[in-house]
Amino acid sequence: MILTICGKGGCGKSTITTLLAREFSNRGKKVLVMDCDESNFGLQLQLGMDLPESLTDYVGGKGQIIEYLAGGRANIPQLIKGEFTIDTIPGEVYSEKEGIKLMTPGKIQQANEAGACAFSVIVSQFIEKLKIEDNEIVILDMEAGTEHFGRGTDNISDAILMIVDSSYESLCLSEKIAGMSESIEKKTYFILNKVTEDDEPVMREKVSKNGTIAAVIPFNRAIQRKGLVGEAIDVQQPEIAGAVEILLQEHTA
Repeated sequence: MILTICGKGGCGKSTITTLLAREFSNRGKKVLVMDCDESNFGLQLQLGMDLPESLTDYVGGKGQIIEYLAGGRANIPQLIKGEFTIDTIPGEVYSEKEGIKLMTPGKIQQANEAGACAFSVIVSQFIEKLKIEDNEIVILDMEAGTEHFGRGTDNISDAILMIVDSSYESLCLSEKIAGMSESIEKKTYFILNKVTEDDEPVMREKVSKNGTIAAVIPFNRAIQRKGLVGEAIDVQQPEIAGAVEILLQEHTA
């Protein structure tokens, strides 16, 4: 199963990605997390890993991809050579801990640096070459907003999982993302995150119109603290198990 994680900035995409990856791994699944947010440097810390060499640098750097893009995406050659399984991914491009592998297409490191579109090309090409078995899970942690839909990156996913926090912007975005997912024939699931007792009814009423609510995660001070200081998130969040159960039932044989 290939799962896209999306939502507005600050909603908790990386935190939920981490919790999902740990839950899938605890159930005996092979898990690959792809950090596709080119401006976020926190996911590897939450997973307790180092950031590996970027896949873009591994295949020659984004400079050549940007040149290809100038001629249109249709003219970009296949830069990922051969086929892979999760077990045969080159060791240079992933970190691993407790049965979870982490990769990244790349990060924006400097002002005036191009590269985000180049990274999306590499993600798409890599996933197309990755042979995934029924017991394997790929989680794509996307950048904030909807640009990844515009680039077509989500076309490679089996399902879209949006993280929704208690803000008007996030509630409105849930409708937009549901519509975009439907247009590419992908089912949308929602996790309501950092929810208070007072906010939950409002969030449920709005979001349930747009898709399946897979879990409601209450605000967790321990998780928030670990994210603040950049520590690995090893806190149990029972509601995540319910979300994983729904996804496994509906998207695996």
